[in-house]
Amino acid sequence: MKKSEMICSVISGIFLVLIFPKFNMGFLAWIALVPLFLALKGKNPVQSFWFAWISGFIYFAGVLYWVVNTMINYGNLSVLLSYLILFMLVVYLSFYVALFGFFLGFLSEEDGYKKWILAPFLWVALEFLRGYVLTGFPWAALGYSQFMSLRIIQFADITGIYGVSFFIVLINSLIFLLTENIMGQYILTGTTISKEYTPSKKVIILLLFLSFSLSMLYGSLKINSYEKQAKEDKNRLKVSVVQGNIDQGRKWDSEYVRETVDIYKGLTMKLSKNRPDLIVWPETAAPFYFQSDKGYSEKVLSLAEASNAPILFGSPARQYVDGKIGFYNRAYLINPEKEVTGMYDKIHLVPFGEYVPLKKFFFFVEKMVEGIGEFHRGEEYSIMDVKGKKFGVQICFEIIFPQYARRLVKNGAQFLVNITNDAWFGESAAPYQHISIVVFRAIENRVPIVRSANTGVSGLINQTGRITKNTEIFLRTAIEGEIIPRDQGITFYTRYGDIVAYFCIIVVFSVFSTTFLLKYRKERNSYR
Repeated sequence: MKKSEMICSVISGIFLVLIFPKFNMGFLAWIALVPLFLALKGKNPVQSFWFAWISGFIYFAGVLYWVVNTMINYGNLSVLLSYLILFMLVVYLSFYVALFGFFLGFLSEEDGYKKWILAPFLWVALEFLRGYVLTGFPWAALGYSQFMSLRIIQFADITGIYGVSFFIVLINSLIFLLTENIMGQYILTGTTISKEYTPSKKVIILLLFLSFSLSMLYGSLKINSYEKQAKEDKNRLKVSVVQGNIDQGRKWDSEYVRETVDIYKGLTMKLSKNRPDLIVWPETAAPFYFQSDKGYSEKVLSLAEASNAPILFGSPARQYVDGKIGFYNRAYLINPEKEVTGMYDKIHLVPFGEYVPLKKFFFFVEKMVEGIGEFHRGEEYSIMDVKGKKFGVQICFEIIFPQYARRLVKNGAQFLVNITNDAWFGESAAPYQHISIVVFRAIENRVPIVRSANTGVSGLINQTGRITKNTEIFLRTAIEGEIIPRDQGITFYTRYGDIVAYFCIIVVFSVFSTTFLLKYRKERNSYR
């Protein structure tokens, strides 16, 4: 393993860390994989696997370092065990990047530029699978690095987040090919390039120009169209978001419940002066069983009456399931008439946070939500209504799964509400990474999103993915603003989903099954 190739792999890994919050150096995404491609040039599958794994390990270790803080402070795990679990998680996630290198290594250098043009198909196929294997974990998909580049990412309403990842890897491939062409030799190997295996500089530059121009043009048209509509549209809702900033260490302390309710009461009554159409509290803002605790439940219901506004809030719930008590992470919507008008039970639970998967294997791990038994998953994609406008709720990290938001919008939601508790993450990059993901759910489905976190980042996001209002983390505050609920047809992405990812899987399967078959026949004929 050459030192120069190792350095290239490390550089790619570092770039892949810097493109995400808090660093927010998204511009590096367009060249982040070029050093890795240089390291992979001319390597066999095994060599390519390890070079890519190095990049992947740095990538995920640098982005997900905050997992340790969560496990130590709220999972009651030792420092050593917490770092061991982080190591295991990073090794697993790095495996997808390693597979990217492994499969590229199977393609012959005689395939020339075709090998590198296949790279975005392969990357997206593996990134998509990462979001579904085991419990699924699509956090830090490459496309999320561009959440601030609004004019470039508007085509996500057609392709979804995986189309943006595809675009980024494609640009990396073209820049790599351009670099090779200009240098006239393989930079690391010194081998002369055969011109028949690489496109001309003019062709590559033209493709780069067209790619960025078309995405920018589409993005500009979409944003301008929305801004024009927003000026004329009177179909608005006035929404208020409460950020209680309740100390996670005291949240489930029974002696602190009254103080928690009083904090939300004070912030809510302050907001009620401006007559909001909807007030949103965070996930489990009410740390008691709203359905059965008559004392505190009456306080919350009376608050909706006093504020003269519907209140959406999170609270644990319990009911009998197969003869046993089942616990749920639930969102309630109550109106000024002190009625419960909507409920939603969280469908995609957080492993180790709300339940322990493979409990026989992880017998030494306790879930992190204290005071409550293991949660059960909800079954229904509930749609709620406020002032005739329909909306769907996503609790905590459900928002990172594109299919759930899409399902709610297909069911009629005109806007989405994301309630969460990001206090788990401390003052790390995680809260900022979390809201960067929310941006894409707004663009994909062209719906505004109202986000309330126990502690930041809370905010309002419009249909173009612009964060119009936001809070700081670890600050007790409230924000208010207007949203324009979707009143037109659903987007191509909402209707058809991740067909770009499925197409990439088909292409990758077709190419590599053909490649393996041809190699097998060639080897068999060589023995004759």
